[in-house]
Amino acid sequence: MMFRFVRFALALAVVTLPFAPAAHAQSGPLRIEITDGVIEPLPYALPRFVAETAEAGQYAADISQVIAADLSGTGLFREIPESAHISRVSSFDAPLAYADWKAINAQAVITGAVAVSGGRVTVKFRLYDVYSGQQLGEGQQLAASTGSWRRLAHKVADTAYSRITGEGGYFDSRVVFVSESGPKNARQKRLAVMDYDGANVQYLTDSSTIVLAPRFSYAGDKVIYTTYETGFPRIKLLDVASVAATLLPEQPGTMTFAPRFSPDGGSIVYSLEQGGNTDIWRMGVGGGAPSRLTNTPAIETAPSYSPDGSRIVFESDRSGTQQLYVMPAGGGEATRISFPQAGYERARYGTPVWSPRGDLIAFTMQLQGKFHIGVMRTDGSEQRLLTTSFLDEGPTWSPNGRVIMFTRETAGASGGAQLYSVDISGRNLRVVPTPGAASDPAWSPLLP
Repeated sequence: MMFRFVRFALALAVVTLPFAPAAHAQSGPLRIEITDGVIEPLPYALPRFVAETAEAGQYAADISQVIAADLSGTGLFREIPESAHISRVSSFDAPLAYADWKAINAQAVITGAVAVSGGRVTVKFRLYDVYSGQQLGEGQQLAASTGSWRRLAHKVADTAYSRITGEGGYFDSRVVFVSESGPKNARQKRLAVMDYDGANVQYLTDSSTIVLAPRFSYAGDKVIYTTYETGFPRIKLLDVASVAATLLPEQPGTMTFAPRFSPDGGSIVYSLEQGGNTDIWRMGVGGGAPSRLTNTPAIETAPSYSPDGSRIVFESDRSGTQQLYVMPAGGGEATRISFPQAGYERARYGTPVWSPRGDLIAFTMQLQGKFHIGVMRTDGSEQRLLTTSFLDEGPTWSPNGRVIMFTRETAGASGGAQLYSVDISGRNLRVVPTPGAASDPAWSPLLP
């Protein structure tokens, strides 16, 4: 099977290897059950992958390091350091000494090998369940240009993560965001895209105009965002492969902003301001007459589709305060879903985003000078706050619906914006490294 992602990575091939494992392969995942905010990370071992060619030594070390960083960074896994290993893996085809790994309490072991030839790097790997004494799934082989070696590492980590947790992975993905520079009262902003872990940053626009709220299409091939290049907010569509961007049609005398793609990629939903009134509209990506989805005197913005495209969640102050509502995708009667709980009666809710799993909605909540990132069921029940700070806002979901990335800004004249991520259980809060200040992240789907 061939995989292709234009511009950001060259062709990546993945095949199932006809390996003869030392023990029968099993298809069921290792037993990680994620039920609340406190779990014991699963201990695993990742011996440095074997270099099978003279040029492969550094690639083998780097790929092993990225895989370990991916898995350990989730908070669900704990790597057993190499200094504790009893066995040494010097050949990819050697049988696994289960007793040696069990003795150091490793529950999973990942072994692999790397070869480099003709500008291409090939990775082979296997995953073992130590306590059952069996290989977990079949071995795989992946190949790509040497410049795409990080994608190979993310692919291996995604496979191991999925086989152990039973969930989809999210490591082989990208994040588009607003890169910021300059003083707080005169920030320069440009669009950038990077690997989910902050590597391979590339800039998509210059800093000649303000850009806000970039959003990936569900296919990951386009980005839509708000630009002030004409002096007023307008929506612009950017092709990720060519970096060519086009302003979408406008209605004279209006301002358009807060766009987001429909799941089928054929249309966008956005906010339109005219005469001091802001409502939610929809238009086709290829043009055509826009249609109005809300029609109230309130300010209504930040729309987000459900994964099946049947509903839209948005924020509105039609009740007198900023709250969340859900309506049919074609417009119509909206149902309020945010109801502040005891102790949070004056809370305001905004920037809702539907989980790719379809079961949760992430949001920003403001109360008593603090901002929080939280999640709720799609009917507003089971609200949980995951973070709190001077300013946390703008959540975006990982492709598997397990992790939320957001913007955190610190107070004061010298304060700045930075990207963070947190598990939906509220644990494992982490800084996402960027070259400078950063805001408005939007996660891509898994790369093809």
